[in-house]
Amino acid sequence: MRLGMSITSGYPGLDGAEAVQALLERGRVAAQAGLDHLSLGDQHATGSFSYVQNVPAIGRLMADWPADKPIGLLLLLPLWNPVIAAEQIGTLAAMSEAPFIVQTGIGSGAGQFDALGADLSTRGRITDASITAMKALFAGETVTSTDVGVQSASISPRPPQPVEWWIGSGGAPAAIDRAAREGDAWYTSPGLDGDALAATADSYRSACERHGRTPRIALRRDVLVGDDHDATVRAARAIIERGYRGMDTQIIAGGVEHVAEQMSSFASVGVNDIVARTITVDQPTALRSIELLADVRAAIA
Repeated sequence: MRLGMSITSGYPGLDGAEAVQALLERGRVAAQAGLDHLSLGDQHATGSFSYVQNVPAIGRLMADWPADKPIGLLLLLPLWNPVIAAEQIGTLAAMSEAPFIVQTGIGSGAGQFDALGADLSTRGRITDASITAMKALFAGETVTSTDVGVQSASISPRPPQPVEWWIGSGGAPAAIDRAAREGDAWYTSPGLDGDALAATADSYRSACERHGRTPRIALRRDVLVGDDHDATVRAARAIIERGYRGMDTQIIAGGVEHVAEQMSSFASVGVNDIVARTITVDQPTALRSIELLADVRAAIA
């Protein structure tokens, strides 16, 4: 089982420069911790708080990240023109020696969809069409697609190594089928847990069998690792009780041994990769949590 990280991109209370510096510092520590892969999320029109945008940020993070380890980003594809998205990925991938990870999501929230002139009601269809168009662009084809408004498009540079498509979803049957049909991995919703996770993993494997694909599961989890197990659990519980992202049992918090044990338990449902994201804590606590992920990684490898 591999352990990577999705760095928090949103920093309420910090101005733009402070948010960027916080993100870059976390990226440097993640590199020093020897994690297996690194990625950033995707959100738009967040005028009420600083959200560091993923394309420029991942380009800067790559200066500190080992060139032979995968790096990537999430794209909420209904909010992106697929030609622009493919061009950005092509340039970023050309900076790396490892496969570039493209994580996808259909997105949510009327606010950001309205701000970008996108339609929530067509997001599934647009996601499918965008993946098809981007794969063809990466293959060097000239693409026309009325679904996404593309006419005779081609791109250069193209990714020099194969792109890994991690298709994000919860448990909806159409989304699971998309992950099996189009993805190199199913990138699970961070809220999926327990019996629901096990049942959806079974559905995903069945869909992979139908499509002749090899299943691979990348599990997103919000985490906090600390030197003092009990104190770390108490700190996480206080954050959860304030309504942290509507999550509870899905958050993994505690000392290295406990966190490694919890992560290792997901092997029983076929998880291949865990993508950790540090819960919302102050910067020194977050950096220490990332440092300790090195020990967690060694324990679960």
